[in-house]
Amino acid sequence: MKTRTLFLVAFLMMLGISTVKAQGNQKIAYVDTDYILLNIPEYGDAQEEINQMSVRWEKELKGLRDKLDQMKRDYQTESVLLSDDMKKKKEEAIAAKEQELVTLQMQYFGPEGELFSKRTELVQPIQEKIYNAITQVAQVKNYTFVLDKAAGATVLYCNDKFDISDEVLDEIGNVMQTVRRQDRKRSNSTAGTKPAEGKK
Repeated sequence: MKTRTLFLVAFLMMLGISTVKAQGNQKIAYVDTDYILLNIPEYGDAQEEINQMSVRWEKELKGLRDKLDQMKRDYQTESVLLSDDMKKKKEEAIAAKEQELVTLQMQYFGPEGELFSKRTELVQPIQEKIYNAITQVAQVKNYTFVLDKAAGATVLYCNDKFDISDEVLDEIGNVMQTVRRQDRKRSNSTAGTKPAEGKK
């Protein structure tokens, strides 16, 4: 079934490419956003800040979990000696601590939590600059389509001469710091590929 799906995808891609060729002047290029992000120091700084926050919050949550586990162990040990009122108070305290843990997890790591907000605050402006740079390069070079090699799209083959990632990084360099062309690192998705002819 997977093989049939793969062949279908390949066929549709070839059909799409044939259609583009048939329409004349339409041109296709691709970028590798992993490679682009790897060569923007501000993105690395943003990721480091997000990771540090995540580690700090995980440590806080672990402390809370440890405290909750200790409360449960103490309750199990002491329960035979406690009155019904004392048992109820201990159970309520444990339930309150569990709720505190859940609330804090959602506050830090939930869909609208602080980690999501911080990532949006730090990373979204960089993504917008990349998108603007891709658009600018595509318009100047008259590309109809620009694919992202790193986005999980099924790209069965790509010729390096159609990789405009460096041009996009150069364009981003007009609005924020990027690594110089000769010092740029290759991402995992570009490792092992040869630089395109004529590229610096």
